Amino acid sequence: MWAYRLIAPYTFERVEIADRTERDLGAGQVLLRFLAAGVCGSDLPPFRGVRGRVAGDDGRSAAEKPGFPIHEVVGEVLASRHPEHRVGDRVVGWASGFDGLMEYVVADGDGLACYDPALSPPHAVALQPLACVLYALEQIGPLTGRHVAVLGQGSIGLLFSYAAKALGAGRVTGVDPLDRSSIGKAFGVDDIVRATSDRWLSHLAPGDRADVVIEAVGHQTATLNHAVEAAAPGGTVFYFGVPDDDAYPINMRAMLRNNLTLKSGVTLERRRVLAAAGDFARAHPDLLDAYVTHTFGVTEVQDAFELACRPVPDRVKIAITR
Repeated sequence: MWAYRLIAPYTFERVEIADRTERDLGAGQVLLRFLAAGVCGSDLPPFRGVRGRVAGDDGRSAAEKPGFPIHEVVGEVLASRHPEHRVGDRVVGWASGFDGLMEYVVADGDGLACYDPALSPPHAVALQPLACVLYALEQIGPLTGRHVAVLGQGSIGLLFSYAAKALGAGRVTGVDPLDRSSIGKAFGVDDIVRATSDRWLSHLAPGDRADVVIEAVGHQTATLNHAVEAAAPGGTVFYFGVPDDDAYPINMRAMLRNNLTLKSGVTLERRRVLAAAGDFARAHPDLLDAYVTHTFGVTEVQDAFELACRPVPDRVKIAITR
């Protein structure tokens, strides 16, 4: 079967490896035939050559791990040892080994759910990041009438903006150094700010501090502190993304004096929130068309990742399809 592996920074190689079959399944696992995958921001550090602090890195060189680093996957069930999945089901969710860039994928069935068959596989793959966003917003609590600021307006940040507005946020501010003025309004952003988070913070009036600040940049430490300092008294800061470092310095004086709450965490109850993402997408039929802006075939994986690394104002989500 075909698979991709990283052989050097910024370089994929397509290889042939032994087929994965039903014999490879453990309890609760399913075998998928690859239909589509999504390129996530957390996939880009491995593509650039970072090791050791990225999801799915088990200590071996990424070049030794076929299929790495893709985890957003859509597939057809070929075999199942999970009670809720049947042969022929089309499912979306997590490639639990972060090895979804291959023809046949073994995955944990608890991280997969069936999706609306009316969706194309490239659109269906968007339900995985949407599930993550909806779960995070559940942890924050009601947003009705609140001012929500989202630091980072990449594919995850724009989903946060859209979902926050749909869930009743009174005002959504999106902050990104990339010019998102052409697409921000379609994602519910009221105030489109083209600036780095520290520059935005330096001009922020006390009355403009947000009730909820979501750090959707990831892979750096400074932006979390900017989120803390941008939160209004009594506000909530949510850190979303991959922490590349064990320790992040934050302004504890600001946390204490302003009675702030800091939250974070991985997505749990995955089958439930994937179903919730499907319901949300049906209720907002404009979302997936606006979100999945670029689609590549499996012979164009290198091109897909190279585009993901470039700052392109009208690019949101990149899908790879069979």
